[in-house]
Formats: sequence, structure tokens, C-alpha cells
Amino acid sequence: MKFRPLQSAIIIEAVTNNVLGRPAWSPAARYRRSLWLLTMRDLKVRYSTSVLGYFWSVLDPLVMAGIYWFVFTQVFHRSAGSEPYIVFLITALLPWMWFNGAVSDSTRAYIREAKLIRSTKIPRTIWVVRLVLSKGIEFIASIPVIVIFAVISGAVLHWQAVFFLLAIALQAIFTTGVGLIVAPLVIFFRDLERATKLALRFMFYASPIIYGVTDLPPQLHLLASFNPLVGILSMYRAGFFPDQLDPMEIGIGAAVSIAVLGIGLLVFTRTERAVLKEI
Repeated sequence: MKFRPLQSAIIIEAVTNNVLGRPAWSPAARYRRSLWLLTMRDLKVRYSTSVLGYFWSVLDPLVMAGIYWFVFTQVFHRSAGSEPYIVFLITALLPWMWFNGAVSDSTRAYIREAKLIRSTKIPRTIWVVRLVLSKGIEFIASIPVIVIFAVISGAVLHWQAVFFLLAIALQAIFTTGVGLIVAPLVIFFRDLERATKLALRFMFYASPIIYGVTDLPPQLHLLASFNPLVGILSMYRAGFFPDQLDPMEIGIGAAVSIAVLGIGLLVFTRTERAVLKEI
């Protein structure tokens, strides 16, 4: 089923105004229903014309993991990360694809859906949150890939795997905050879209994806902690590599993630009217 912008606007407006004959919904319930509708629309449209469908969500990180695995283990034989290295890579690359995809799409969130945004009354934060949610669902759907490679390579699962859920929650908070900052500002500074791509490229290498936190010099650990992805990725890996966990990095990363979300909400609130005039 494909959703056209006008059809989506009619359905969402019906949900928002409670004209579907259902019991009265609270604003939070209407927000959740509209968010779910938009998220499902994104996923259906994205894969409606794709033959491979779901597999595209894991193919890109798998190719990247294969390249880095080959370069660092077969060509240079450099000691990076921990063994099995392929599991080490995938447990960070898959979350990175969630963050990278959501932030990249946020730069076009209001431009791409301008007509739909103007024609509905739901809170405009939903246009960023639905990107984070749809990319997050793709990430969760890719978790079996981690399991498969862990079984094949003989990786041992530890009790620290419970941190996986906390990592998802913190990443959702941090990614939403970044999206709420970028999405409205791109409307006024169009060069910010390209600048965001450059920043994401830098952040890829500044985050422990192809290497581990323990590979960093001790004097850089405190500085690295202010990148929330450092603590988040260490929690994703903790189930197989418990030595990557550092309470200080997780605590600082959590504080920065919440602060970024607060800044994002502030930026969004201050620019909302101006954005609606520009789009």
C-alpha cells in the first residue's frame, strides 16, 4: 500500500481531530498514533519498489564491515578492536547506520514534507521523531545479523548484554536531539546540509567503530567521553566485549545526550514559526 501526501494528510488530520468515531484520545495518544502512521508510511514507501526489501537495511553495513575486516585483518594485520573482529565491527556499524541515516534524513525533513507539514496540526517535532523511529526499527530488524555472525565466529555472550536496551534508549534520545537541531536550521542555512554530511564523516572516525575505546590513549578517554556515541557503542558491544564498558564514558555520554535533546527542543521551539513561513 502506497501513501500519497494528500491521503496521508487526510488520515493524519482525521486522527488528530478525532473524527474516526473512536473514543476521545489524549494529545499524547494522538501523537503516538500519528507517529506510528507516518513511520509505517515511510517504511512501506521505502521498500514498496525494492526487490530485496529488508535486506537493504543490512547490506550496506555488512559490505562496510567486510571491507574493514579485510583491510585490518588480511592486508595490514593491524591490532584494532577485539576478536572476533567481524562481530566487533557489526555491533557498532549497525547502530551507526541508524544514527547516520536519521541525521542525514533530518536535513531534508521539512523540505521534503513541506505541503504535508503545512496541512496538518500535529506537533511538528513528529517529522523528525518519525525518521528516528523508522531508522530505529530498521536497526532492530537487523539484530539477527549480529546473532548469526556471533554464532558463526564463536563469540561468547556475557551478562553485560543487558546494556543493549539502555544503548537503544540513549541513542534514540541523542539522535532525536541532533535531528531537532539540524532540521529547522537547514531551512535558513542550506549549506548546513552539506556541512552535516562532513560532520557525520568526521564523527564516524571520531567514534569507536572500527577501533575500540581501549585502543585510545588513556589521556584521550575523558575527551572522547563527550561524544555520546562512545558510551553508546560500548554498551552495544558489552554483551560480547565487556572490557569496552566504562561507567565514566556512559555517564558523561548520557548527560550530553539529554543536554542535546534539550537544546534540540529549544532550537525547534524558537524557530518553528519562522520555519513554517519559509517552507
